[in-house]
Amino acid sequence: MAAPSKLYKYEAFSARAIENLKNQVIYFASPLAFNDPYDCALFPSVAEPTDADVERIRAHYLAKEDLGPERKRYFEIAPVPALREMLMRVGQNVANEQVKMFLETKGVSCFSERPDNLLMWSHYSDHHRGFCLEFRADLEPFSTKARQVKYSSHMPQFNLARILCDRDFEDVLDLYCTKAQEWAYEREWRCLHNQVGTAYTYPAEALVGVYMGPESSFTAFEIVALILAGQNEHVKLWKGSRSRSEFAVAFEPVTYTPHLEAKRRSLL
Repeated sequence: MAAPSKLYKYEAFSARAIENLKNQVIYFASPLAFNDPYDCALFPSVAEPTDADVERIRAHYLAKEDLGPERKRYFEIAPVPALREMLMRVGQNVANEQVKMFLETKGVSCFSERPDNLLMWSHYSDHHRGFCLEFRADLEPFSTKARQVKYSSHMPQFNLARILCDRDFEDVLDLYCTKAQEWAYEREWRCLHNQVGTAYTYPAEALVGVYMGPESSFTAFEIVALILAGQNEHVKLWKGSRSRSEFAVAFEPVTYTPHLEAKRRSLL
């Protein structure tokens, strides 16, 4: 599925978040820091291969020129049940190694499809005191790195034949983009990077809006506004407030005039 036209990143008002805004970077963190212990499928498993899958894998290995004589003999004579059992052990080791490698080397940055989710503001933006960044999803890194998160009551499994025969690791990527059904409200998309701890500099035109939380302080608003005024004048600034008619956050566009500029214009 193609990414929506806009993606949103919720941030607490922190020194790291402000530095990233100023430097126009997205930080790709290790998934080991995620707050869901089941996130990124820390306990991967291999789906039991069908008889047809076992025979396909058997043929694949028998065609390999570097297969030793003992292994070749085993693949030639092993009955399907015994071969399936052996392949399941091999597959589980492959799954464990792939997840270990991802957790140690890959970086992840998380986004949402909408900027007005109450739970997202509570969980990721310091109880509505932070801000939310609005990005164009047709530009890098979103256009090539964004993957939609799937929500399920079951963890995804490796398809052994696709991995061993085709070297197709799409199932592996699914491990890193699947969460429990209870998190579906996040409507999350993830960008995956080949190196953990990377500060990825995005093009200035990728950022198109900043939403300030309804509980954010004027000081926080002013700091964000001054950063945008100095380098991202095209970015639209929004101020959130509690809706008086429903359980929702309402946003209105706002403009900011620095104190010295206001004095020059005799606005003070």
